[in-house]
Amino acid sequence: MKVDQKGHTTIIKDTEGNTNMFIEKVTNQYNTFIDSNLILDITHDKSVDLNSIQSFLKLSERHKQHKKSFVVVADGIDFNELPDAILVVPTVLEAHDIIEMEEIERDLGF
Repeated sequence: MKVDQKGHTTIIKDTEGNTNMFIEKVTNQYNTFIDSNLILDITHDKSVDLNSIQSFLKLSERHKQHKKSFVVVADGIDFNELPDAILVVPTVLEAHDIIEMEEIERDLGF
C-alpha cells in the first residue's frame, strides 16, 4: 500500500494486487485518512470485478458522512453495471477532477 498526500486529497494505491487485503488495510487505518478526500487506486489488481468494487461501498458511505469525497480508480470493468452509491473512474486524473467538482458543490452548499 502506497500513500501519497496532495493538498486536501490522499491517494492510496494498492501495490499488492489483492483488493480484499487492501480494503482491510485501509479500513484499519481509516482514522488516519478521515479528514481527507480519498482516492483508492486499485488498477494494480487485474482481477477486479463488480463484487470487488461493491466491497468498498460501506467504506465509501462512511467517508461521505464526514463530507469528504471517496473515489475508486479501477481498470477493465463495466462502469454501467456499478451502483450509483460509489464513484469509480478509470484514471487518477479523473478522480482528481471528480473531487474538485464535489469540493465546489460543497462550497456552494449542495
